[in-house]
Amino acid sequence: MTKAIENLVNQEEKIINVKSVEQLLSSTSLNISRILDKALEEKEITVEEGIELFKANPAKDLNAIMLTANELRRRAVGDTITYVKTRNINFSNVCYTGCKFCAFAASEKDEDAYFVPLGEISQRAKDAWDIGATEVCIQGGLHPKIDGTYYHEILRSIKNVVPHMHIHAYSPFEIKFGAWKQGVTIEEHLKSLKDAGLDTIPGTAAEILDTEIRQQLTKDKLSAEEWVHIVKTAHKLGIRSTSTMMYGHIDGPEHWANHIGILREIQKETGGFTEFVPLGFVHYNTKLFNELGSRAGSTGIEDIMVTAVSRIMLYKWIDNIQVSWVKNGPKSCQIILNAGANDFGGTLMDETISRSAGAPFGENMDPKEFDRLIRDLGRTPAVRNTLYEILEYPK
Repeated sequence: MTKAIENLVNQEEKIINVKSVEQLLSSTSLNISRILDKALEEKEITVEEGIELFKANPAKDLNAIMLTANELRRRAVGDTITYVKTRNINFSNVCYTGCKFCAFAASEKDEDAYFVPLGEISQRAKDAWDIGATEVCIQGGLHPKIDGTYYHEILRSIKNVVPHMHIHAYSPFEIKFGAWKQGVTIEEHLKSLKDAGLDTIPGTAAEILDTEIRQQLTKDKLSAEEWVHIVKTAHKLGIRSTSTMMYGHIDGPEHWANHIGILREIQKETGGFTEFVPLGFVHYNTKLFNELGSRAGSTGIEDIMVTAVSRIMLYKWIDNIQVSWVKNGPKSCQIILNAGANDFGGTLMDETISRSAGAPFGENMDPKEFDRLIRDLGRTPAVRNTLYEILEYPK
């Protein structure tokens, strides 16, 4: 056992009084110990070392990886677990892109197809504001009949009713679609969206930033290079974003580590990411699983490992790592929050995309439930805004 891990063991024994920790870590594989020792010395882990961590033997190495990630989490952000009061508004499910992992999209003629009018969108935002939400997250399908300026109309309709609501809206794919509809560049479109009231963008539509994998997931979606370009452009215009990775389908450790490495390089250049959100693939109602034979989502061990290795690779670059209670469930998230994560996500209120794919864990979380789940871990709950500024420590 290396010196840095030995020091960590001693610290953990003092904190949680578990005498078996040293015994568990003493069996850690030598090469994994070497990488974790390097991480605890706060030296950057390479993509190749990240792949080695992902391929580690869970029976021998998982505990050491979790402890290391949790220590780096403690150094980066302390023992507070944050969440945001937000409302998801998915304004339309009409989309013809044909992503094989998606069960949300519908054609215009489908019985369950919908398109939320502007007045209702702004009313939902106001209702959310009235009960304490500080953010609305706006995303929708790529409806073939909407004009490129419709994205601006949504923003203005919300700001006219609740001018101080933070609008977190439009994936990079929606941004590409809107720019194409208007016949303008990505930069021009983003500037006009910002002028209309856009505050930040979700870093969704990333899936796995690997060309071969993306072509199998969907042939018509934006490329990895386009995703990177759109996100970098947004950051340079002062529009910050989240970052995500969808894993557990036709991907593997090499793809995960490379994806995280790309995000790290973007962050070094722009500093624009507010958080990283690992998203396990929800398989139940998807073509990718039911017709094309993908895996049935990630394993529980992978959910822990992806978060832990992400913390280790992103240390000093992206401080906030979020769990997805919609995809993993609140109790599993409590475990993942002890493997390097520090944010519980948002109240959501109207989550529909994961629910359409078959996620069984609901569409709304009461803030008091967040507080209880966080206190169960011996950590401190805090309400944040989109940019991770603390607004309140619940009593």
